[in-house]
Amino acid sequence: MNVLIAEFIGTAVLILLGGGVVANVVLKDTKGNNSGWMVISTAWALAVFAGVTIAGPYSGAHLNPAVTLANLILNKMTLTLGLQYIAMQILGAMFGSFVVWLMYKDHFSQTDDAGAKEAVFCTRPAIFNPKINIVSEIVGTFVLIFCILHFTEPTTQQGQTFGLGTIGAIPVSFIVWVIGLSLGGTTGYAINPARDIGPRITHALLPIKNKKTFNLAYAWVPIIGPLIGSTLATLIYLCIN
Repeated sequence: MNVLIAEFIGTAVLILLGGGVVANVVLKDTKGNNSGWMVISTAWALAVFAGVTIAGPYSGAHLNPAVTLANLILNKMTLTLGLQYIAMQILGAMFGSFVVWLMYKDHFSQTDDAGAKEAVFCTRPAIFNPKINIVSEIVGTFVLIFCILHFTEPTTQQGQTFGLGTIGAIPVSFIVWVIGLSLGGTTGYAINPARDIGPRITHALLPIKNKKTFNLAYAWVPIIGPLIGSTLATLIYLCIN
């Protein structure tokens, strides 16, 4: 599979399952209505596992511009390829969120709460305070990237490395899970610019009745915050290694 197609598909599946659980929990008359934050956080973690499992063997499964930025800082890829990765991540996120809307279309129609419908696509802070909100996104993404940079492959006694295959996606899922449970209550832990901006654009384009606006006053936070967090995590990693 082409690396860019892998990024598109992996990110689409990530958003399909991540946005799907939010739809199942917050939209009216679903089987999972009001099942809570634990369900959302757990499913998002497993959504990461699914996306990484698909894209990992081909593209390394960035699925997140913050991860791609870390690789750029580490000189592990060219700027041109990095920008192509990010473009495919955003497009994949848009497509995944569109499929969520298509599946849950009847429940969107039954739901009056514009905030609940928006939540299926993108994040919004529990308390709007951009200075604190961006700190939340910086800290959450810092933890994600710093942990990922410390993942190592096991070695044999002869010093040879061997991969874990799809099992290698599990550690990333655990990190996303604990970030959601511990740090996600302030902003909804985007920790991924593509995860937020792609579906946010889809939300703006779709014919959804009684929907919120694009929210430019906040939309920059889940983009800039994760990029800052990724940069800090990578630079500190370089300083100590």
